[in-house]
Amino acid sequence: MGERYGAAPRDAGNWASKVDRLQVSDPTEPHGYNIQGKRVAGPMNGFGRLWQRTYTADLGAGVTPPSLIADWRAHFGEYWPRMGRFHSSVSAIQPGDVTALTAGGVTSGILVLYADDTSFTFLTPEGHMFAAMITFSAETDAAGRTIAQIRMLLRCSDPLFESMWPVARRGEDVFWPGVLRNLAAVHGVEGVEVEEHTVCVDRRRIWRNWRNVRHNAGIRTVAHTLTAPFRPRRTGTAA
Repeated sequence: MGERYGAAPRDAGNWASKVDRLQVSDPTEPHGYNIQGKRVAGPMNGFGRLWQRTYTADLGAGVTPPSLIADWRAHFGEYWPRMGRFHSSVSAIQPGDVTALTAGGVTSGILVLYADDTSFTFLTPEGHMFAAMITFSAETDAAGRTIAQIRMLLRCSDPLFESMWPVARRGEDVFWPGVLRNLAAVHGVEGVEVEEHTVCVDRRRIWRNWRNVRHNAGIRTVAHTLTAPFRPRRTGTAA
């Protein structure tokens, strides 16, 4: 029998609850200032051309997709190259998690939209370089080999970031393959070949969203750094 009318979907626990504004546990120190109070910004909230980018790596038959994703969720930031840092205090990626990250010197963050045994998906907040949805997944191919994949649908979020797209794209082509290589190495696959595929889905820019520049995380990161000496130091509370 089908589910009764009005019943919650069977995968409801895999999805983040709907939120109007993102909340982090500590919005001021040291990394949450570019996330607190921001809205989620998916690809249609961005400014630039719409791209679909996919990175894949063959990890062989030594690890199953559920085992790989369980490890990836538990140690996500540990697989990042040194050019980025995932500022997470959570023990594993869970739906609804909101956490900060720094990449290319710019601090922003993500919301975990969805997570299950074989995939998890992030959405970016206002001000992030990309208005994006990013899915990390693993599946078994016809030969029984586990394929790890990172797929993103993105627009640069504002005109300033759009002007930096050629540089940002090259940076992405170093960063995400680096993640997959680090992941593969931990699971016994050295020198894995990462395949990249990019498609421009929509060449139009969404000009009504040019005002997104007011949220630009790059500008806000610089301002936060420059004003650090003038902010009062936080003191611990007595036990």
